[in-house]
Amino acid sequence: MSIETRGRGYGPPVDNITHTIGNTPLVKISDRLAPAGRTIYAKCEFFNPLSSVKDRLALAIIENAEKNGTLKPGQTVIEATSGNTGVAVAMICAQRGYPCVITMAETFSVERRTIMRQLGAKVIITPKEGKGTGMVEKAKELADKHGWFLCHQFESDANWKFHYETTGPEILNDLEKIHQSPDYFVTGWGSGGTFTGAAKYLKENSPHTKIVLAEPETANLVRSGMKTVRHEDGTPMISHPAFRGHPIQGWAPDFIPLVLEKGLDMNLHDTLIDIPSGVATKMSQALAKNEGIFTGVSGGASMWAAVQIAKKAPEGSVIVTMLPDTAERYLSTPLFSKINSDMNEDEYEIARSTPSWILDPPAPAVEHKSGFSLLCCGRK
Repeated sequence: MSIETRGRGYGPPVDNITHTIGNTPLVKISDRLAPAGRTIYAKCEFFNPLSSVKDRLALAIIENAEKNGTLKPGQTVIEATSGNTGVAVAMICAQRGYPCVITMAETFSVERRTIMRQLGAKVIITPKEGKGTGMVEKAKELADKHGWFLCHQFESDANWKFHYETTGPEILNDLEKIHQSPDYFVTGWGSGGTFTGAAKYLKENSPHTKIVLAEPETANLVRSGMKTVRHEDGTPMISHPAFRGHPIQGWAPDFIPLVLEKGLDMNLHDTLIDIPSGVATKMSQALAKNEGIFTGVSGGASMWAAVQIAKKAPEGSVIVTMLPDTAERYLSTPLFSKINSDMNEDEYEIARSTPSWILDPPAPAVEHKSGFSLLCCGRK
């Protein structure tokens, strides 16, 4: 890309932050990760203003509710979330002036809570024993008691329709500019909005595109063939019997969302692929070290599935996959467990290769006969 191209600017100034949602780029993956003769493009949703695909969902649900009158000025907005939807909802509420309350199970990363609170939301943590159904039940209970607007991300048609109107067209329009089209579209599922909306659009407008749906190997809810038992409003009544805990935050709660079920009933996917334990984290790390792409565990899972599809695809195939969010949402998780904030031996060796400003490692604690540990700077 030329410096002239970089200097053209974004475009006219936007009226508010929500106008920057969508139109995320497709980034080509190098042959360090993509199999030879196949092209993989990553749709990088961390280019959205709050760094995840869920910015689309939040905007769609809030704008739809404003238009149909179910969300009143000044009314509190509440939603259950693994984190990214809550961050997105908190952003939209901050921009529009709605009080915001989020319910989230305690198993999800703590930085998500911090971000939501920085955006002005109140975050209600639910016990891990309740899993996803517990945080959903708590949100509904609070909405009913206080008269708050419940987003219903897992049930709202506004969710998948926004992906039908934006994500799907973006993929085809961007590839058309270089005279390509996707042979495969690979995505996981959380609420099911990306799958149902984007896959429906691609099926209708690019019939040769094969849709690949991915889910954790330990939470084969779709593969099980068993539907979720629901309340009248579509929310889950009980935890799905096929659910087992897994490390891909944002994917596969312990129920099949109604939004996903609608996509499954449309028979949108051609292939279902299981994500084995551990590969998502490794692929996320590989994307960072080989491509400079900083995406979370769900992005690693999507890319792993895309690479597996590419290995078996005919030569010349074009594969598009979703990278839902940024790795910064996972700093407190096992994704970064081997990353130390202190310098390692290699880094100390580099530092000592020149004489100035060498920060030596802290002196080890010495056990005093009194039983106290003494450090170089005094008593601990």
